[in-house]
Amino acid sequence: MSVTTSDLSTLQAAKVVDARGSACPGPLLEAKKGIGAIKVGEILEIWSGDAKTKEQLPKWAAKVGHEYLGHLVAAGYDRLFVKRVR
Repeated sequence: MSVTTSDLSTLQAAKVVDARGSACPGPLLEAKKGIGAIKVGEILEIWSGDAKTKEQLPKWAAKVGHEYLGHLVAAGYDRLFVKRVR
């Protein structure tokens, strides 16, 4: 699935995880908890101020079988999007 920045900005996440106050691996651990709280096919949005999350989240999603959709830059943090596949 190819998602553009404008597509990401219009996504409706089923759940938003605010991990802006935690450093790596905190945002990833929060994403792992959050993905279990949504249904297959829904979107999880993770807010993170840690730059490493942009590297780690796509790797984790691929490893466990979910789809990393991309990220948007917000005011001082990133908004990252993962679609639950299974």
